[in-house]
Amino acid sequence: MRDLYINDEWTRRFTDLVDKHLKFSDEENFLYLNAGTGDHAFALREKIDKNTAIFARCEHQHILSIARDKAIAVKADVDFLMLTFGDASFDHVLTDASLSRPAELEEIIDEAFRVAKSGGKIGIFLPAAGSFGEIFSLLWEVLFNEDLGEHGAAAEAMVTALPTVSRVEEIAESAGLRNVQTHSANEVFEFDNGAEFIGSPLVSDFLLPDWLESLDEKEKERVTEKLAQLIDSEDGTLTFRFSVKVALVTGEKV
Repeated sequence: MRDLYINDEWTRRFTDLVDKHLKFSDEENFLYLNAGTGDHAFALREKIDKNTAIFARCEHQHILSIARDKAIAVKADVDFLMLTFGDASFDHVLTDASLSRPAELEEIIDEAFRVAKSGGKIGIFLPAAGSFGEIFSLLWEVLFNEDLGEHGAAAEAMVTALPTVSRVEEIAESAGLRNVQTHSANEVFEFDNGAEFIGSPLVSDFLLPDWLESLDEKEKERVTEKLAQLIDSEDGTLTFRFSVKVALVTGEKV
């Protein structure tokens, strides 16, 4: 699922921003955290100096197996691991937080800070506040109409959970990063109708489960069905679009 749908439909939107703004010099080593099945790590291998050792840590064992098989197939010199690295080990650390829960952001930044050397570069990319607004407004209406989620409190929580760019910068500076900078861009996702939206693996397997986790299975099914119907009734023959604010936060370890 991650390889077939998420890498191209979702992750690429973030890594395009990374590729545009992330700079490399003469790093001895580089670490990619939450590297998924490795596509972006392979692309960076082609850009980074050949003498820079590249390590990547995957989210779980199944993804790790896929990444290792792909590395062998494309003959990429990327070392995929799942172990915990020692403190102050890497000159450059990049973390994919695009599918992480917003509540985990501080922990994610702390981990990148921990494994980076003093003076090392750190980058984290993630969706920021202002994302999914078109979906959240419809979800609020569905939850209210179905008398679920405390009359839309669940939808409100989705909106407030996403950190603003200034909040991400604040967390990074509190963790000990200096020269903190943020780059962002708006990405638009488009679907022909409500059924295509709901049936998208990105939505059905990655986004909705987190947003609707407070509901039981029957309630989730009801909300999903009503959401698809509401999208069609609102947009008619038009396509349904939602936007995501992709952000890259960079800094240096003091």
